[in-house]
Amino acid sequence: MKIATWNVNSIRTRQDIVKEWLAKNLVDVLCLQETKVIDADFPRSPFEELGYHLYISGQKAYNGVAIFSLNPMEDVSTGFAPIVGDLEAEEFESQKRVITGIMEGIRIVNLYVPNGGGLDSDKYHYKLGWLSILRKYLEVFRKKEQLEICICGDFNIALEDIDIYNPKGKENHIMSSPPEREALNKVLEIGFFDVFRKFTSEGGYYTWWDYRGGGFQRNRGWRIDTHYLTSNLYEKVVNSTIDKATRGLPKPSDHAPVILEL
Repeated sequence: MKIATWNVNSIRTRQDIVKEWLAKNLVDVLCLQETKVIDADFPRSPFEELGYHLYISGQKAYNGVAIFSLNPMEDVSTGFAPIVGDLEAEEFESQKRVITGIMEGIRIVNLYVPNGGGLDSDKYHYKLGWLSILRKYLEVFRKKEQLEICICGDFNIALEDIDIYNPKGKENHIMSSPPEREALNKVLEIGFFDVFRKFTSEGGYYTWWDYRGGGFQRNRGWRIDTHYLTSNLYEKVVNSTIDKATRGLPKPSDHAPVILEL
């Protein structure tokens, strides 16, 4: 089984790129972030023609997540509320950032973690609160189900300095501040492992490059998109790759797809 994650930065803008990529890389599951479209306007037919079942949760112009799967998924839900309750999740439900379902005995959780805006922004505190609810959300699955879990998506956090092209001074930068890293590590403490780091401990591998300042051409990137797996599933992974070539296409997303193979 192959599971890919990709922040496409608008599925309608990037639908041809995604369709062509899928035609060449027929992954079993594709998790998308920043689809930026309401469900009624999602371009379903190009992907259904490839044989995918689509599960989507979107909103106009911002955020949005989707899962494409070759086999039907079970127990699909969106947002935190169905799992942690309306009261706990109320503050975080207006932004479409979470979708989950089960395929072939694996619970797949697709996430678009808030960026945070800036360290002095209300959006930063929202991000930390969001990550706290995420931990509670995943704890429910760990307690009530015997399933292995794959959480993947755009985490908007470079967990280690080697995940940034130049980490100097980045402790005061959004996506790499100590509170963000601590909040994500608290999520992972439940029992999740970074798949990509199973295959390399070296730096220089990135998944996002800023459009500005020749970020991609100069390889000034950040590794903020990945898969985190529970232990038994982690042991079954035989490969994890970043398809950097997609970032060099005309009018690309600023993120590249990341693929794991079980």
